Amino acid sequence: MPYFVLLYDVVDNFVERRQPYRQAHLARVDAAHRDGTLLLAGALRPADGALLLFRSDTSAPVEAFASGDPYVVNGVVTRWRVREWSVVVGDGAIPRT
Repeated sequence: MPYFVLLYDVVDNFVERRQPYRQAHLARVDAAHRDGTLLLAGALRPADGALLLFRSDTSAPVEAFASGDPYVVNGVVTRWRVREWSVVVGDGAIPRT
């Protein structure tokens, strides 16, 4: 099963401006983690973006997560993108050729 990285670009003063939406965002993160789709997530430092790591058969659940994320819906995330990640070492590594 492939890995997908969800990358967020965020507004200036992200840490302050995310506060009204933080609990709803974290509830969404927790639910995706509980269902096993979201493996890791967090803001980058300095706080100019975020990275979320998913494992799924397709990118559809990742795109659905981003589209409904309160940070995205309320404009705290200015741009998001999903990239498939080819893991070469560790759990789920692809065969090396």
